[in-house]
Amino acid sequence: MADFIVSHLPDFIASEMTDMDSKQALAVCLGILVILLILLVLYGFIFFMMLKLNRKIFKRIEKKKGSNISIQFLQKAVALALIIIFIVLPLGGQKLATSLLGSTAVVAAVVGLAANDVIKNMFAGLEISIYKPFDVGSRIMLNDGRTGIVEKLTLRHVVLQLVDTTRLIIPNSQANTAIITNYSYAEHVPRSLELRFPVSYSADIEEAKKVIRETICSCPLTLNEDRYKENDPNSRSVYFLELKDSSVILGATVYYPHKVRTEVVKDEVNTAIFNALAEHGIEIPYNYVNVVMKKDTEDQ
Repeated sequence: MADFIVSHLPDFIASEMTDMDSKQALAVCLGILVILLILLVLYGFIFFMMLKLNRKIFKRIEKKKGSNISIQFLQKAVALALIIIFIVLPLGGQKLATSLLGSTAVVAAVVGLAANDVIKNMFAGLEISIYKPFDVGSRIMLNDGRTGIVEKLTLRHVVLQLVDTTRLIIPNSQANTAIITNYSYAEHVPRSLELRFPVSYSADIEEAKKVIRETICSCPLTLNEDRYKENDPNSRSVYFLELKDSSVILGATVYYPHKVRTEVVKDEVNTAIFNALAEHGIEIPYNYVNVVMKKDTEDQ
């Protein structure tokens, strides 16, 4: 056993151990193995600490500058670089480094790898992180009509949170080439939607307008501000839009932040206005049928 270990040690160590007996050589070999094991554990500890430090640094950057796809992609790229430096290159050793740097087949290898889906997705993710057709928190609609909020970008895919809170995983190469509707592209301009509310003919229209306006402005999900002035027509934010068969239609434009889903805003505002109109005794009409019963004169 000792002879086998000695034969696999470097020459300068083996030469020093040739004059030792088997027990001494075995003790030295075990000591060397313990040292190597300690170094290996220390090496692994440094590697995992580097990964942890990488995450902490980028989390701190996100707290200061906010989360965006460029930061997420760069964090994943640094993590990949650490894996290559600490694991891939040491396992390959000097031969791997020599072959990568000195071989004329490097160009062919790069071209071959570029055709691979993994490399395609990495390069596509890099393009997305640089040009930013969308960002973390952006609400986008895909070609098939599905709508969701961008949650994260990795080296391989984009994670999209759909309306029902499920996650859609899209390869970067597909997200980079798809035609996407981005509702959050100009974030300095708030998003908006038009809501309509029917009230009965007998309702006080000005009172109904006031209730709707104040309810929308007081909703925590909206960006509307109550700037109404009685003598200023341009300050109105709730409008008498049209007459229907059994109702008067009042309308309003609701403004809200980009990161809030449209369905959530509609639910919050419609529920609040429904309750507010009921509290103020303003009727919301609905279709009904009057039935007139006539008696048969022959039976009388």
